[in-house]
Amino acid sequence: MIRNVTTDIRSGVATMEADGNSIFIFEVAGLCIGHIGHLHHRLSDEHYARIGRIDVLMVPVDGSYTMSSEGMLEVVRRLRSSIILPMHYFGQISFNRFLRRMGEDIPVEMNAGPSVVLSLNALPERPKVLVLPGY
Repeated sequence: MIRNVTTDIRSGVATMEADGNSIFIFEVAGLCIGHIGHLHHRLSDEHYARIGRIDVLMVPVDGSYTMSSEGMLEVVRRLRSSIILPMHYFGQISFNRFLRRMGEDIPVEMNAGPSVVLSLNALPERPKVLVLPGY
């Protein structure tokens, strides 16, 4: 099953467009995989309730085009996913800032290759950030 939770998105300097972003949640083989999309604002309690459980979270960490690193860290902490996959960064500065801040609470692991096989039964007991190297 694939479902969608919409959020607002920036539209210009000071305005927001209602429901301009999608948080996609893929449910397959009992595993819930969430793609935060182009999130521009903190999530409300209603958003978190609609999202529900996310086992694997793909989260943008650019810190500027989406939301600040601090705001994204808040989302990650609140969702309490087992695996956090950082994505959507354009330079090492924002990427390293996110990893450093996450590493204060959640261990960061560098994966050997650009892919990983996951299953519900093999998720770690404690959350971790898993960095998949690109090509």
